[in-house]
Amino acid sequence: MKRIDLHDVVWTKSSRSSNGNCVEVARLGDGRIGVRDSKNRDGAVLLFTPGDWRAFIGGLKAEK
Repeated sequence: MKRIDLHDVVWTKSSRSSNGNCVEVARLGDGRIGVRDSKNRDGAVLLFTPGDWRAFIGGLKAEK
């Protein structure tokens, strides 16, 4: 698996974060979306294509 350089990525914490422990999201230079655990910033990053991200968010909104 190819390693991705995430040093210059701007991470945004979820607006739903109430206690500071949440997920962070970043748009990568190639258009993909990265998601990481704010408690483990050096840990694994989930990567989504733009289409998969839209489907994921759409599914979350449908669950409300």
